[in-house]
Amino acid sequence: MQTGPQPADFADVRATNLAVVLRHVRAHGPVSRAGIAAATGLNKATVSSLVADLIERRLLRETGLAENRIGRPATMLVLDGSAYAAIGIEVTGDHLTAVAVDLAGEQLLSWRRAFAGRSESGRGVSAIAALAGRAASRAAAQGRQVLGLTVGVPGLVDEAGAVHRADALGWSGVDLRGDLIKALRKPEYEVAVDNDANLAALAEQRYGGHAGARNLIYVAGETGLGAGLIVDGRLLRGGRGFTGEIGRLQLHGGTLQELAGIESLIQRALPDADAEGPIADFAPEVERVAAAARAGDAQALAALRDVGRHLGHGLSMLVSLLDPEVIVLGGYFVPLTEWLLPAVRAEIGVEPGGVTLAGSAVGPGAAATGGAARVLDALDAGVLPTLTA
Repeated sequence: MQTGPQPADFADVRATNLAVVLRHVRAHGPVSRAGIAAATGLNKATVSSLVADLIERRLLRETGLAENRIGRPATMLVLDGSAYAAIGIEVTGDHLTAVAVDLAGEQLLSWRRAFAGRSESGRGVSAIAALAGRAASRAAAQGRQVLGLTVGVPGLVDEAGAVHRADALGWSGVDLRGDLIKALRKPEYEVAVDNDANLAALAEQRYGGHAGARNLIYVAGETGLGAGLIVDGRLLRGGRGFTGEIGRLQLHGGTLQELAGIESLIQRALPDADAEGPIADFAPEVERVAAAARAGDAQALAALRDVGRHLGHGLSMLVSLLDPEVIVLGGYFVPLTEWLLPAVRAEIGVEPGGVTLAGSAVGPGAAATGGAARVLDALDAGVLPTLTA
């Protein structure tokens, strides 16, 4: 029996080095081959070979010459955004959002569709697959190869892409990844499923107003209430991948979902909010709350202060445990941050130099954007595509 360290497989080493170069260009491009070698410690011949491979795969491209430098001008390298697309879909209780980005993170499409979230899961899978199929067809029509699809769901999602429970959708025990692969007829691209707040946190870390933050909490104010937690630069998942279910935190008077969820806020701020039954579309109701607050409506302002206080109480526990740099309020909370943040800040007791509180800068469908970012993260980890056309 062979024991001790085993020699590294050449293909594995090369894949690792390809990912090193790709990550460096993503973070620092435009950059020269010599600059990559100096920054990564790889020798120049190796870098030239790796770059040639990445250009052939249409992951990198050359762009002009560097100016204002001593010696021979160097050809600069940037990500090639022309050949591929990454797709993310956000699922909420009242809508679906699809986002596609190119390799450089530039948005190619952003679609929002009404969605009957509490319908039978089979109908939900069909709606998600139909939207994903249309997004993939749009990418193909642009001459792009789809790298992958990630779907964000408000609930408990395991590593295999099964939804154990999604209260906002009324789903339990749904093999969403497997069902989507069947509905999409075994697509050539990878399909993944993750928690929506986790994906939104990735979007904020990559594209948001605090991009690069290593310790970040994203609060998903959708039909459900969850949090994506980034600690020391990595998404915190826990033993089963179920971290961040802050809506279940028990406070005095009820759960955080009951006290600070968006539906509770609407019902308290607008006396007639539930006069016609359950809220089917939250967006116009949230805009009504914001309009009432701008007009100085006492009931709306009181409801916002109360929800902000409860939200701050719940988040103060996470601040004590995780010591984040920034907390981002997302989803339907974004149009209401003007009134929510002061109450949240007062409850947390922010000290000078402490945690920063902000509304999401990624915009609607942050989990969809994060889903696309998750696909790109696989490239940075060394899972590189072979161009098929």
